[in-house]
Amino acid sequence: MNNQNQIQNKFPHTLEMDRETLHQKLKKFFGFDTFKGNQEGVIKSVLNQQDVFVLMPTGGGKSLCYQLPALILEGTAIVISPLIALMKNQVDAMRNYSEEDGIAHFLNSSLTKTEIEKVKTDIISGKTKLLYVAPESLTKQENIDFLQQTPISFYAVDEAHCISEWGHDFRPEYRRIRTIITEIGVKPVMALTATATPKVQHDIQKNLGMLDAAVFKSSFNRPNLYYEVRKKTNKVDSDIIKYILSQKSKSGIVYCLSRKKVNDFTEILQTNNINALAYHAGMDSATRSNNQDAFLMEQADVIVATIAFGMGIDKPDVRYVIHYDIPKSLEGYYQETGRAGRDGGEGKCITFYSNKDLQKLERFMQGKPVAEQEIGRQLLKETASYAETSICRRRFLLHYFGEDYNENNCGQCDNCLNPKIKVEAKELLITVLEAIKVLKEKHKTDYITNFLVGKETSEIETFGHNELEEFGSGSDENASTWDNVISHALLANYLKKDIENYGLLKLTKKGKDFLKKPVSFKIIKESPLDLDEDMDDADIIVSGGGSSGAVDPALFSMMKDLRKKLSKKLNVPPYVIFQNPSLEAMATTYPITIEELQNMPGVGAGKAKRYGKEFVELIKKHVDENEIERPEDLRVRTVANKSKLKVSIVQGIDRKVALDDMAASKAIEFEELLSEIEAIVYSGTKINIDYFVNEVMDQDVLQDIYDYFQEAQTDDIEEAIHELSEYEETEIRLIRIKFLSDMAN
Repeated sequence: MNNQNQIQNKFPHTLEMDRETLHQKLKKFFGFDTFKGNQEGVIKSVLNQQDVFVLMPTGGGKSLCYQLPALILEGTAIVISPLIALMKNQVDAMRNYSEEDGIAHFLNSSLTKTEIEKVKTDIISGKTKLLYVAPESLTKQENIDFLQQTPISFYAVDEAHCISEWGHDFRPEYRRIRTIITEIGVKPVMALTATATPKVQHDIQKNLGMLDAAVFKSSFNRPNLYYEVRKKTNKVDSDIIKYILSQKSKSGIVYCLSRKKVNDFTEILQTNNINALAYHAGMDSATRSNNQDAFLMEQADVIVATIAFGMGIDKPDVRYVIHYDIPKSLEGYYQETGRAGRDGGEGKCITFYSNKDLQKLERFMQGKPVAEQEIGRQLLKETASYAETSICRRRFLLHYFGEDYNENNCGQCDNCLNPKIKVEAKELLITVLEAIKVLKEKHKTDYITNFLVGKETSEIETFGHNELEEFGSGSDENASTWDNVISHALLANYLKKDIENYGLLKLTKKGKDFLKKPVSFKIIKESPLDLDEDMDDADIIVSGGGSSGAVDPALFSMMKDLRKKLSKKLNVPPYVIFQNPSLEAMATTYPITIEELQNMPGVGAGKAKRYGKEFVELIKKHVDENEIERPEDLRVRTVANKSKLKVSIVQGIDRKVALDDMAASKAIEFEELLSEIEAIVYSGTKINIDYFVNEVMDQDVLQDIYDYFQEAQTDDIEEAIHELSEYEETEIRLIRIKFLSDMAN
């Protein structure tokens, strides 16, 4: 989306600058012959003393937009940047282009007094053309006093989305930047970001007092990136390990939400002979810096990191970015996936998603101001919609950032490579548009959906909308169908979301015309991600959407028959013996001893010894009769010190320590403790938590949930929560643990 014509009309003198001289400067300072994308227009605007807003995706060359004019203009350019690691990386890069180290400096809390004096001396002498400053440092009075005496060429606000509460990385101190700039001395301002929705862009310009700025937007489309979302199961570690092992010697990043998960998963990767290092803000700066450098220098293949890693890191050949946890916003997701394929080569972006992760992220927001919680929930809903959609993921992403993508099939996302059925939805769209119209275009998607299905929420009753004739007009469809129709209507421009009141649905002119004269409107029939219960090791996509097809269907069928026979004999549900993913892993790797069997996912030593004899005999016979060559080693090793925690938990249960007290003593959340106990039980270890459940739960509740698992065909927790909606998830998980330990172990 190049708006050069708009810029030319608004600032006619901008494009009259000496183009040849500018290209000579580019060649002299950076060695490039040509500019990328909008770089030239941005730089000309800055040289002509104009405020500039730059929206340029990761890898588009944002840094050059302020580096080159800083070298050309008199004085020092002040670059306001949020991360110390990012500043160091940028300063090192600038010094590599110059004979003089003083050409670029940073001013932040990591410097000693002596180092700060050196910085100031170089600035006063005129050596320093770029000074990188953290917003916190910029607000210190001593720095304000110093900069007031310094000739400043312009201000560049990098990662400008941090200004907006709707941005994915809001920093309150960024809201003060305009005030400080005014106090130091007004000069042109350049705001730069790689991710900004129309709402965030407006917030940035308004807060920085630059609504009349020259605006340069580059396309968000990265055609070389492949996008995929997979259901997150309890075998996610195995899935990721096997994917990484299939990408021999390629560079990759795995993003996790918590520091603890980063540390734990790095250790698991290392145990499986993967050259991985960790990176997060809780590490000491020397280790963090060394790990970053090792990755850049290709001494490590994989970095496991929180979102603290990646900003300003210019490693062009990252071949895959994996999200272990769903990100908090689509802006964050887009920026993090943007680390892949910056050289234009292959870039695979694979995300693991579950409703549990969303619930966890919502819990993290508790205790924050109400307005912040509301924004956080809206951003999470957008992320969930992206994860669950059957629409082209590229089209969905680009629309989110205000860009149209009109190709029918991008060929580079899981949804386009496995297209879903399209169905006519003209009447459904009419119903949606009429509902929004009768509600005066003053409500968000959730409200419209509840109104359509006839759900009498307190908010709907407060407004009296349950009395309207249209209330419940869509009750013959479920809520997910209406969400799907609304998503398609937004993409087709029948609806839009109000920029000033984020999330309020408004009819466009096209939507109003549709109501007067409806035309065909087709949507993709949804196939919710969370219904896919049988994802397994064999479904790992190692290249653009295909699966390895490694499961031996004949063996899998025979093992299911054997499981059914044992189920009847032992009078337990089949899943208690071995779940489908365990059988599928067996039908992929062919374990022929009890020792090999206990390393299958969801098996463990206890189950292997209790149920394994007939299974390994069946597998060995099948292997011998069909002369099958078994894979040498597809076993995912676990980390030794993980077992220490599990041993201490088992010992605590033996001593009848209350589980909530145990969680507190180990400094972990109660839900995390339950996950550890579930893993213990699934591995075949018998435990007895009767002392705890009898204390905290009513006997009728306990028996009701226990009876459910005795009759159910699956132990899936989501299905159990749905069926047992009157009970808490914690209660259901506790009784599932008791049931599996009683029956399976």
